[in-house]
Amino acid sequence: MNVILFGATGMIGQGVLRECLQDPRVERVLVVGRTAVDAAAAGHPKLREIVRPDLTDLSGIEAELADYDACFFCLGVSSVGMKEDAYRRVTYDLTLSVARTLVAADPGLTFVYVSGQGTDSSEAGRSMWARVKGKTENDLLELVPDAYMFRPGFVQPMDGVVSKTRLYRIAYAITGPLIPLFRRLAPNAVNDNRQIGRAMIAVAESGSQTRVLSPREISARAAAPSEKV
Repeated sequence: MNVILFGATGMIGQGVLRECLQDPRVERVLVVGRTAVDAAAAGHPKLREIVRPDLTDLSGIEAELADYDACFFCLGVSSVGMKEDAYRRVTYDLTLSVARTLVAADPGLTFVYVSGQGTDSSEAGRSMWARVKGKTENDLLELVPDAYMFRPGFVQPMDGVVSKTRLYRIAYAITGPLIPLFRRLAPNAVNDNRQIGRAMIAVAESGSQTRVLSPREISARAAAPSEKV
């Protein structure tokens, strides 16, 4: 399969990119982002990059986005300290703008979106980030016939990946030694970025019984990537 990846420099996206480059089922990876990936990945023969300062405007490169089987959308920001309109511009407006462009180029595209556990599908709850994520999920599911929402739990970074968000870096530094214990006590509440990447590839290859995947379902698809569903 040929994959487009947004958010490849983030904590989850770095893990997804690594899995795509290592998996023999993935032939080509096009990374679209505001900044280039790190040098270790940049020279890989599967990888091609398009760096765009404004991802809300993909005009002029539509032809380069055609003939792809899946989009793995890992781009996002923390809602900490953000007002709703600013958070919505990145989380909802940008995501839907990209999805519309890709669906126009590839109507049969599989679109996998990284959301979050606790997302509010009713769009009516008190939590701002959960409402915005819920609206984003709902509209993606309506727009893209083959769309899947990933709602990971606590995400463990692997392979030396570090979050770009300072608050998260501090949190991981404090909780890091406890993660193995947490995974044993609550295995269905934790995903690592390797699992998310493997599960995305599996879903792009053969789908999923549900279009909104919980941490448990993400882990299951990662563990059985060749299973037809």
